[in-house]
Amino acid sequence: MLIVEELFLLMRRDDGKPASAMAQRGYGLAAAVITDLVLAERITLSDDKDPRVTVLVPGPVGHPALDAAMARLEQRDGKKLSSLVTDSKLAVEQQVATALEQAGIVGIEEKRALGLVPAKYPVVDPEPERRTREQLRLVLQGGTPRPADATLLAILQGLGVVPKILEDEKGTLGRRDLKRRIEEVSSEVKAGDAVAKAIAAMNAAIMTAAIIPAIAAGSSGS
Repeated sequence: MLIVEELFLLMRRDDGKPASAMAQRGYGLAAAVITDLVLAERITLSDDKDPRVTVLVPGPVGHPALDAAMARLEQRDGKKLSSLVTDSKLAVEQQVATALEQAGIVGIEEKRALGLVPAKYPVVDPEPERRTREQLRLVLQGGTPRPADATLLAILQGLGVVPKILEDEKGTLGRRDLKRRIEEVSSEVKAGDAVAKAIAAMNAAIMTAAIIPAIAAGSSGS
């Protein structure tokens, strides 16, 4: 499965509703699909603190979510990662849902009441998410991480939802130990420099993207 597909499943309950009411979950999907494209060697990140994203191989990839993301990245070639993580056109939720429906993993209940009732994606086959959760449980307990594991954990940590989303998988780890373990995982992952760089950059970009709206909301309310 793609990282963006695994993240989609983790961040939704079995009834298809979001597991968290957090408005910034689209940032996570954008970061995940960008990482998928780095792994596929379709894009690359510069060495800047806030890296720029460059398209290496334009055109369709063969997956609805990756194709939609590539089309958008071709339009925004050379832009900074921080601006891309918050780009709603890279939060490819509908395309991921379509791919998962075609694979028989989720169903799709369309929006109702003129969009006031959002779409739901109830789980049809729970096994793919179960495998992802078991893998993350093993990694948090000291197992060797895949690039996908490090990416998923970094994104969930950046969004501040690890304790909620991985409530069972974290075991006895408290917030501080959980944060420390996720930082270790990012350094342990056996992958090329490009992937390791992407994971670190995504984490920083998501944390910044998620924090700024919260600060703005706090300021407006004071």
